Amino acid sequence: MDASFWAPAITISIVSLTVGTVIVLRGPVGKALGQWITGWSHTEQRWIEAKAAPAEVAELRAEVDELRHQLAEVQERLDFTERLLAKQRDVERLGNPRA
Repeated sequence: MDASFWAPAITISIVSLTVGTVIVLRGPVGKALGQWITGWSHTEQRWIEAKAAPAEVAELRAEVDELRHQLAEVQERLDFTERLLAKQRDVERLGNPRA
């Protein structure tokens, strides 16, 4: 099969896909898609307009710092617990000659 056989099939496929896409996008799906895309710019605009007060930003930063400190403590406790469990397993293995 040569290129002259596939050329019309490819052309018809591309034209069909293009026409189908136009029909779908001109209907309710296209309108919904357009509104969704328009919402992107409105969402960004809302973030720009909603500027937080400096006191609120300072309060949020302090809260984030406190959460980071708590997370670091929890991680230290987890590491300690894992070391204890590993040590206990090593002792159990040494005490049992079949393991």
